Formats: sequence, structure tokens, C-alpha cells
Amino acid sequence: MRVDYRIERPIALHASFDVTGFTVLLGASGEGKSLLLRAIAGLVPAEGEPFGGLAATRRAVGYLPQGQALFPHLRAWQNVAFALRGTQRRAQALQWLERVGLAALAERWPGTLSGGEQQRVALARALARRPQLLLLDEPTAALDPATRDDVIAELIAEVHAAGIPALAVSHDPVLAAVADRLVLMHGHRIVQAGTPEEVNARPVNGAVARLLGHRNVHRGRLGGAPGDAQQLLWPDAGVALPVRTKLADGIEVDWSIAPLAVLVHDAPAAPATAIAATVEVCQVNAQGRQYGLRCGRERLWVALPPERSMPASPRLSLPPAAIRCWPCD
Repeated sequence: MRVDYRIERPIALHASFDVTGFTVLLGASGEGKSLLLRAIAGLVPAEGEPFGGLAATRRAVGYLPQGQALFPHLRAWQNVAFALRGTQRRAQALQWLERVGLAALAERWPGTLSGGEQQRVALARALARRPQLLLLDEPTAALDPATRDDVIAELIAEVHAAGIPALAVSHDPVLAAVADRLVLMHGHRIVQAGTPEEVNARPVNGAVARLLGHRNVHRGRLGGAPGDAQQLLWPDAGVALPVRTKLADGIEVDWSIAPLAVLVHDAPAAPATAIAATVEVCQVNAQGRQYGLRCGRERLWVALPPERSMPASPRLSLPPAAIRCWPCD
């Protein structure tokens, strides 16, 4: 399904992209993501397709606002039945609750349900309308990390089973990582779209890399002629790094390097050009360790495999071929 909407107020916004399967629109707070959902649902003035010109009540959308917005005075099944008509409303509501695994909680009040359970009741209510498009506003915002992955998996599985295209807006890279299609918004416009694999492999600029949760995205300036002799001036760390780009001399850039690409040396054996650093924090997981190291006024994240330990006085080298640069937008 193609989404193409133009909004003038409260902010100027034009967004045009395809929604396929479970699509995530990723952007920072204040970009207008929730506003776009409300426009598609017919809740704010806007021009666009699909559903352009139809009253909100006539639009074939299922809309899950942030916070689920369940009616606190209605039981779980009654919340689902609110979207239904006819004499079989209760039976149909129970069927939808069964599909999301909550039939046993049909008589419960929303206030007695967990955040994940409320999310699934809201999803059942939205799907009960049999929409042509499902809209989800920050669906992971109310979930704790322990349950988030399971709830996301159930949500996506139900969307796929229903065969309804879904558009979820979020600033959560975890949700973006499991999307069928990923759309990036920056500066109130769409700047990139593709599969999560495509977008993560080739972010179009530093802002997108930050949205995707990439670590080590910093600001710098290029010096010297493009090619092997070029340098990246990193003022906040007080160093100049050799770099290979095709960008012009003197421009300000966002640059990034993967934590795994940073080379770690012990001070006595370090090259003369290595950067002095001090360890601030260590994050441990099943894949190994990531260290936050202070370099001047900046922090650089470095990944080490489980069998390696961080030297007491580390020195860092950043291979030129591993540094990616984008002109600042």
C-alpha cells in the first residue's frame, strides 16, 4: 500500500512511501511520526492517500494510539466488542481475544492487565474492525525490556496471520530491526527506505546511523586532498585520523566506525599514532564485551570477544578503511 500525505499544521510534513507487511517508520521525537498516523486515520487535517477525503469513521484503518487507550470502565472483551456490531459481539470479541492468546482474561478490567496484555487487547480491538491498514503508535513504549521481544514477536506474527499491512511509528531501533520494511524520517521528511539489512548496511547519513542505534557516530572535519593522504580532524578528542574518502577537503562530516573495527593495543606495544584512552564503562553480554572509552571529550565504544580483556592502559587505532564519513546535513 502506498502512503502519500501532506500536512501543513502544526508542522509542515510530506511523507511518501510504501507499506509492506510490518513496516516501521523510524524517527526521533518531534519529527511528526504520530502526527502522520493521526492524519492517515483522519484525526487531523491533511491531504493524501489512502483514504483521502473520507471522514475518520469511514476509513478502513485500525489505530492503536500510544498507551493503548483502552476504556478503563469496560472489561477486556467489551473493549474488543466496541469495534463490532450485531448480536454476536461477545462471541466475536472472544474469538479475537483467543487469537491474541487472552481468552482467559476476557472478564478482566484493563487496570489489572500488564502492559503487554493491554497491548494485545488493543491489537484485538483494532483487528476486529477488519481494517485495510493497521496503524501503531510507539507499540513498544509501555513495555519493559523483559517482555518487549516476546510481545513484538506476537504482534508481528498476528499482523502476518491477518494479512493486513501495518505501519508502526517508533524511535526504538529494536522494533526497527524486526520490520519487513524500514522507513527513516529526519528533518520532517523521508530520507531512506528499504529492508533493515539494506538500511543498516548503508545508512545515507549520520542522522540515520544514530536513529538505527549505531554507536560511534561523531562530528569531524576533513583535511587534505581526497584519497589516502586525507585526514579526519576529530576536535573533541584532539586528534587527526587518517581516512579514505571521496569527499572534498574542509567540509564538516559525521563519521562512524563499528566497535568491532577499533583496534586495541597495550600502551608499551602501541603504534606512535595510537590514541590514548581510559575505560569508563563495560557492558557484558553473550557475544562479548563492549567498552566505553574516554578519548578527550568524547566516548568511543570498542567491542572485544569474550577471550580478550581490556589492557590497563589502552591505546586505540582506527583503520582508515573502517571509517565511514557523510557530509553533515
